[in-house]
Amino acid sequence: MGVYISAAHKSSGKTTVTLGLCAAYAARGLKVSPFKKGPDYIDPMWLTKAATTPCYNLDFYTMARDEITSLYRQKSHFSDLTIVEGNKGLYDGLSIDGSDSNGAMVKLLELPVLLVINCNGITRGVAPLLLGYQAFDPEIKIAGVILNQTGGSRHESKLQQVVEEYTDITILGSIGRVPEMEIVERHLGLLPSNEADQAQHKIEEIKGVVESSVNLDQLLEISKIEKRVELEKIETIDSIHNLRDIPKTATPNLKSKIRVGIAKDEAFGFYYESDLDEFRSAGVELVPFSPIHDQKLPTVDALFIGGGFPETQSSALEQNSKMRAEIYAAIESGMPVYAECGGLMYLSRQIEWNGQIHKMVGTIAGDCKMHKRPQGRGYVKFIHNQKTTPAHEFHYSSLDNLADDVEFTYRIKRGFGVDGKRDGIVYKNLLASYIHQRNSRDNSWVKQFIDKINILTN
Repeated sequence: MGVYISAAHKSSGKTTVTLGLCAAYAARGLKVSPFKKGPDYIDPMWLTKAATTPCYNLDFYTMARDEITSLYRQKSHFSDLTIVEGNKGLYDGLSIDGSDSNGAMVKLLELPVLLVINCNGITRGVAPLLLGYQAFDPEIKIAGVILNQTGGSRHESKLQQVVEEYTDITILGSIGRVPEMEIVERHLGLLPSNEADQAQHKIEEIKGVVESSVNLDQLLEISKIEKRVELEKIETIDSIHNLRDIPKTATPNLKSKIRVGIAKDEAFGFYYESDLDEFRSAGVELVPFSPIHDQKLPTVDALFIGGGFPETQSSALEQNSKMRAEIYAAIESGMPVYAECGGLMYLSRQIEWNGQIHKMVGTIAGDCKMHKRPQGRGYVKFIHNQKTTPAHEFHYSSLDNLADDVEFTYRIKRGFGVDGKRDGIVYKNLLASYIHQRNSRDNSWVKQFIDKINILTN
């Protein structure tokens, strides 16, 4: 079975606690399947590294409820334990009725909740907080609490006495204010694990703290762990699909083997694992390449340049002039290319950040400039071919000095995009956007991209 890690509010420490739990149980030899609620790339990268299995996003905004449950069941079927990390607070969401909140996800997945409470500056007040969270929605089972950011043994002892005196919630652990539990943050959250040279070392530090501070055996009891079904007992993966009635998007009919180059290095790494699964299930081979370290493109039929933080690597990206020239020539020759956010920035003429300007690929006739405040952040809706599609954006950069003849294919209904009204820059067979799409039954963008490659390469 599994457990849902949530909190009373954002920045309570639930991500580092979840990282530690994933790493600790994986070290015990359990197969842990991590999930993250919401449109997040960075936390899943860390969770994937900690659990040593891919992390999948669950999001009410871009997925239907049956798609969420089906993805969850499919990806957790062979696991010993699933750990779902929420976003923000337990009852927080866009809708006032809570229909897209963490609480709604908890009820949909039928999971017990482990609440992480930031105890900085609170003692007896933890009791009404916990009682209120229990009473607010009786259908949600708060099965345990981890007291985080405790200020020493005396503070910890008082908190434990209060929780035990006034509530029936099990205390599963207490974590003090220790540097091992800190990860450097950037404007979109934690520093990405693909940039952190010491990522594995940091995970080991967090694991050590969690192992010594949390009752892992008791948490397993709360999660009602069951023995994993061995793979050999299932005839085929398809039998699981049929059993779970998993909704599927249309699969392209490939005329020949397609290879798609996917940018992955310190600058680029924001990809939804379920989207990559769609490519693989269609028979597409994803070929990783590095715009920073590789001197030439691999032999591929198309490119997928996802999001990331190219501004932090802009000097290295500029120095690799051979790769920039390769990508420029590939786009000019008509290669299909799909780029999101960081990919769009890389394909622009230049990136300006902290007073420094570095040349980029130059295909997009505009200049990227980083700002201290978000230029577009949160859920969006865009209109393409008279269809409205939900997605999201997270960018602190703007695209300035655009040429008058730049062609856009998206109309922004909610959000900002490139200029508050438009997004989706089209040039030859390139589509570049600040918008991050999520492949789903109602938005099969992966199939559309593969179909385009299929047509252009056969």
